[in-house]
Amino acid sequence: MEVKRAARIVGATLALAALAAGAEGEGMKLERAWARATPPGSPVAAAYLVIDNRGARSDRLLSASSPRADKVEVHATVHDGDVARMRKVEPLHVGAGERVVLEPGGMHLMLMGLRKPLAEGERIPLVLEFEVAGEQRTEIRVFAAGSDEAGGNHHAHH
Repeated sequence: MEVKRAARIVGATLALAALAAGAEGEGMKLERAWARATPPGSPVAAAYLVIDNRGARSDRLLSASSPRADKVEVHATVHDGDVARMRKVEPLHVGAGERVVLEPGGMHLMLMGLRKPLAEGERIPLVLEFEVAGEQRTEIRVFAAGSDEAGGNHHAHH
């Protein structure tokens, strides 16, 4: 009787471990958050990152915030002829298994009402609130304005 009970406990423990291992890597992942340094007095900055929904459910980004800005919004660059305009995206949908890339010339985060300029080398806290995944935290790495680091080589440092 004790052997059967012990076998059930071991089996249950292995099943829980397998579930935990299977869940690992799922959910919402925020990767490669970055921005360029801003000049003194600039009230806004653009930030970029990759949102990777590794979960089995679609999700929506409901809000974003940073202690360095009064407001953080998702914007998309929309071209109207030769004119590029920014349009607020609300909410941002992230399908199950989908990667959404926020990058220069496309969707991006606008940090508005900056409390002080973004300086090269800083790491700025960022909080994204998703409907399903809940609160997700990351840091925005700040690169020199106009540097190659900010353009595409920034992920080599992770």
